[in-house]
Amino acid sequence: MAILGIILLIIGAVLFFVQRNQKQKVFSIKSARPVKTTELTETASAVADEIGGGSWRDYIKLWGEVQADAPLTSDLKQQPCVHYVSKVTREYEETVTERNSEGELERKQKRASEVISNNRQSIPFRLKDDAGTIEVNPDGADIETIQVLNEFRQEQPTAGQISFGPVKFNVGRGAGKTLGYRYTESLLPLGRNVLVVGAASDLTGQVIVEKPPKGDKKYVISFQNEEALAAAVSRNAQISFFSMVGCFAVGAILLVVGLLS
Repeated sequence: MAILGIILLIIGAVLFFVQRNQKQKVFSIKSARPVKTTELTETASAVADEIGGGSWRDYIKLWGEVQADAPLTSDLKQQPCVHYVSKVTREYEETVTERNSEGELERKQKRASEVISNNRQSIPFRLKDDAGTIEVNPDGADIETIQVLNEFRQEQPTAGQISFGPVKFNVGRGAGKTLGYRYTESLLPLGRNVLVVGAASDLTGQVIVEKPPKGDKKYVISFQNEEALAAAVSRNAQISFFSMVGCFAVGAILLVVGLLS
């Protein structure tokens, strides 16, 4: 009972940081200044005329369409995009020895998995609104994606390789009996409207939106508009808070009872 109490206290501590991060995200979304793309370029130009280029920075939010002249091609689905995450996971079954509820050792089959490939790629892209376009560097952003693939295949590797379309993956022998491989892929496609909350600057000689230098300001790229995203993150913060309180309360009770018994 004491061990379970300690586990709940640890979970509560993790949830504390989760809800704090969500609260910071809500504050970032609401505090960022709403702008149009042309306003950013005009402001940067005016500041450069006054005090020179490379010294202007602003924390902003803007809504527009994702565009790129030379987009990425995702690994598995081969779809054009500006960001993707592809993963191949081997699922297998192995025999393990565990102690049952009566304290006796027994052997049983247990299903497990291991990641054999995890690829994440991003490129800078243009964001187009009704006023113009602006360059966006997505490195370091919390990027919302669309899942385009989640497929399990019952297959065995041939000559130490498996393939998905034109892409081949090297696989080792691994533990246990291979049941198959799960392929998943998520991406940020072209042509979708997104909300970008981040830091605009002319540090590189052109106006670009990128990750804020201060850690308390979040960098977010989302399919949801400002109101919907702020509401969703606020709900997550509340859920995390009440879950944290519950874990701390129950964990403390179990720990005390376990130590006294």
